[in-house]
Amino acid sequence: MKPAKEKFLGIPAAVVTNREAAEIILGMLQENHTHFVASVNPEICVAAQSNQALKKILLSADLGTPDGVGIVLSSRLRGGKIRERVTGIDLMLDLMPMLVAGGYSIYLYGAAEGVAEEAAENLRQRFPGLKIAGTHHGYVKPEEEREVARKIAASGADLLFVGTGSPRQEMFAAKYGAETGAKVLMVVGGSFDVISGRLQRAPLLFQKMGLEWLYRFCQQPRRLKRLLVLPYFLLLSLKEGRIK
Repeated sequence: MKPAKEKFLGIPAAVVTNREAAEIILGMLQENHTHFVASVNPEICVAAQSNQALKKILLSADLGTPDGVGIVLSSRLRGGKIRERVTGIDLMLDLMPMLVAGGYSIYLYGAAEGVAEEAAENLRQRFPGLKIAGTHHGYVKPEEEREVARKIAASGADLLFVGTGSPRQEMFAAKYGAETGAKVLMVVGGSFDVISGRLQRAPLLFQKMGLEWLYRFCQQPRRLKRLLVLPYFLLLSLKEGRIK
């Protein structure tokens, strides 16, 4: 059964919890075709208003997860049912025990040189038995992406985590998803930096209070411009009216 969806500036996000999203992805891995899992947050919803190619990709996603406190807040204010943030890193980590149990292999593509490898090693230690088909940094030129897709296909990975930042990661999934041979492509933004240990995640209290964005801003002040998107997104989404 497919989950209900709510739209934010025309972009659909599923009404799911982390656990429910993980179970949906597990089901995708049992099907014999490529699936795309998008991360729907305020920033990408706003970006899609002026980037029609990105909007088309998001509309075609097999699953759009409600990523970000802004999505949850907008849903509440507009009478929707989304009550839980499903972030890329949380969903990724929730999936790991299921992937180990099912014998599925993963590939990590993104971040700076060495980061994906460090993240992979930490995942191996945290989840014994996890199959990692390979890793590749995200510092590649557009003309080199097809070769990356071929390497992923040669690895035989079942699930590909793409962490090259938006909109590059979404564009890669749309353009080369089938060529990677992976059954599921899931975008995870900067998750590799955190899993590798190079970037510290906000304490659990900040996460539960929906203030992870504030903690990240303190670590990376250059994110100020991105944070200013949130009030703009809320204004636009409230103009859409109640969620039907």
